[in-house]
Amino acid sequence: MDKKEKLNRIFLILLSLFVVMLGYGILLPILPYYTERLALKDDLDPDLINFHIGMLTSIYPLFQLIFVIVWGRLSDKYGRKSIILVGLIGFITMNLLTGLATSLTMLYVARILGGVFTSSVIPVSNAYLSDITSEKRRTKIMAWSGVAISSGLIFGPVLGGLLSQTNVHLKYSFGLFHLDRFSVPFLFAAVLGLIVLFIIIKWLNSTAIVAKIRKKETKLSVSFSRYFIVLLTLSFVMQFVVTLFETVFSIYGKNELEFNSSQVGIGFMLCGSVMAALQPVFATYGEKIMTTKQQITVGLLITGISLVVFPFLRNELSVYGLIILFASGGAMVTPNLLSSVSLISKEDTGRNISIQSSTNSIGQILGPVLGTWLLAGGFYYPFIIAGSVVLIVIGLVYYLRQ
Repeated sequence: MDKKEKLNRIFLILLSLFVVMLGYGILLPILPYYTERLALKDDLDPDLINFHIGMLTSIYPLFQLIFVIVWGRLSDKYGRKSIILVGLIGFITMNLLTGLATSLTMLYVARILGGVFTSSVIPVSNAYLSDITSEKRRTKIMAWSGVAISSGLIFGPVLGGLLSQTNVHLKYSFGLFHLDRFSVPFLFAAVLGLIVLFIIIKWLNSTAIVAKIRKKETKLSVSFSRYFIVLLTLSFVMQFVVTLFETVFSIYGKNELEFNSSQVGIGFMLCGSVMAALQPVFATYGEKIMTTKQQITVGLLITGISLVVFPFLRNELSVYGLIILFASGGAMVTPNLLSSVSLISKEDTGRNISIQSSTNSIGQILGPVLGTWLLAGGFYYPFIIAGSVVLIVIGLVYYLRQ
């Protein structure tokens, strides 16, 4: 494979990652309003609206958790491209159903389908990138994967908020479906997904199938070395504290810091932008200064300290500065963990990355739940406890290879 073809393949994979995460981000600012509208339409108790918002938020990563390993194994056996295409079709279907939903039941179905099928895109795309890059460049390419994901999460909420406020007077019902201004962001995401689907079909070449033929009774067997378990634990902790921070910061900023929605939005934008900008920087130049093990240690230390200190700062600029520090630590850790997982086994790359993605999904589910629960005891508890957990797991880095 020549350099031009490899770059084309990398671009197409990063494009699919960006669009899927853009679609995920589009929903974030709209979900509370959309859920409220459908709940009131179904004559549900208004006190249950927040419960449904929480359920609709967590059910997506829950079904990702259930199916992600299955997709990884299938991609090892049947190839990456076909599984990515299935995921994109599911992404399009999810957005169409979400945008045209007329009841909470339809919204739940859309979120479940989205969780099932989009769980194939991120881990299998990363496995594809792993297939076409050398071990030496693995960390760098995984960092660019992180950039695509972070960029989708940066622009998605902004785009979702803008498109949902359009002055287009849409109000049309047909059968079980309904079209109005809330439909616009999701239909936009579906169209983007359809365009990317055709691009992938036409221009993305398949990689070689790497899975060896196994006996039927051993196909689903999974072995975990201590090294792999440590990587999964660190991945879980990072995802847990990031989603906990995202959930708690919006409440903390509003109630304790008395930030308005724009100020809270700036915090999220800074976090995503810094992670997107610094991941390739650390991946490219970090290894020239520190080993992977040292980068993970320093990144965890920065993340943990910034979380512990966070609730003691009240000034707006100092809060933003600490968010930048927090994101910098995450940008140093995340691509190194993903690269390390991808290097464990060439034959089971898809499976291993899918297991890591599944572990991350558990963190995505538990982070918001435990964060809001700890918040009831005091606004400083979530930050201090999460930061302390990060600092404690630094001890596990001892078991990683140099």
